[in-house]
Amino acid sequence: MKTTIAVIGCGRIANGAHFPALANLTDKVRVKYACDLIPEKAEKVKEKYSFVENVTTDYHEVLADPEVKAVWVLTPNYAHYYITMDALKAGKHVFCEKPITVNYKLSKEMADEAEKRGLILNIGVCNRFNKSVETLAQYCKEGKFGNIYHVNCVFRSFRAIPGLGGSFTTKSESGGGVLIDWGVHFLDLILYILGGAKIKTATCDTYSEMAKDMKSYRCKSMWAADTANLEGGTNDVDDYVTGYVRTDKASISFDGAWAQNIDKEEKYIDFLGDKAGARLTYCGTFEFTDGATLETTVSDGNIPDMYTREDDAFIESVNTGVKNRGNIADVIETARLLQLLYDSAELHKEVEN
Repeated sequence: MKTTIAVIGCGRIANGAHFPALANLTDKVRVKYACDLIPEKAEKVKEKYSFVENVTTDYHEVLADPEVKAVWVLTPNYAHYYITMDALKAGKHVFCEKPITVNYKLSKEMADEAEKRGLILNIGVCNRFNKSVETLAQYCKEGKFGNIYHVNCVFRSFRAIPGLGGSFTTKSESGGGVLIDWGVHFLDLILYILGGAKIKTATCDTYSEMAKDMKSYRCKSMWAADTANLEGGTNDVDDYVTGYVRTDKASISFDGAWAQNIDKEEKYIDFLGDKAGARLTYCGTFEFTDGATLETTVSDGNIPDMYTREDDAFIESVNTGVKNRGNIADVIETARLLQLLYDSAELHKEVEN
């Protein structure tokens, strides 16, 4: 029997990732609703995907339907909290895109609500379902790295601020900038590969330098340009971030930039172990170097779609009640880390967990 679901939010992540993934899972799910405040967005989804049965602009209509067992919350960050909480209170299982929400306090409330009601709440940490990430996590578990003592990650791009002046760069709606948008993925997969590392201390500096005057900001292209508001919008989030984290397993250093005056795109993570090391290209393959043989091998380039695997795993959890690696109980430590990093940047000092 198919699981009846609904998708709330029909924007970029819905169209770019989850509807294509659900198209691969039509033998397992019945998509009864596509919901969006902008009716044209939901209508376009229904036109493109024949398996979508209905459209609506009111998510309360979705939650009131007893046939709907689970919902996907794919809205802007600030809406994650109240839609997810309403869904849980209505007895629905929830898949909520990353970040959990705009801060740790509200994220913890979501986790507690799901636990209290015995419902599955998964977060869109898609990299946990990436084959390369899974393989490195297994290598770590098997001891192939020996002791991983440090991890360094870089996520930097050339003048790539999304939707400048809109929700992406408005802290009250997004919760932050490049750290909460891109950094969440990098830091989460690091904690996952390390095997559930617990944070001890964090230090961070954030900068918003590249678009202080939004009208004069120049770029070759702007993703999420449809949300931009250069004339009367807000830009009060970080476009560059750097920091250092101590955990009970390894130290972590990072720097990331939506925008920099260096025309390079660099997105990778280095894992330094006393027996071996690896460089993971974000969403791609990795090179693994054995310190004993001095040989370097490159991973298999056949990487299945992580969104399909992620959505499939959520459906399985909904039907079995068994939590998987995308469950909020495992991801909440990442939310805590993001909060500590932003706290450190605000206080201009290292903070303890």
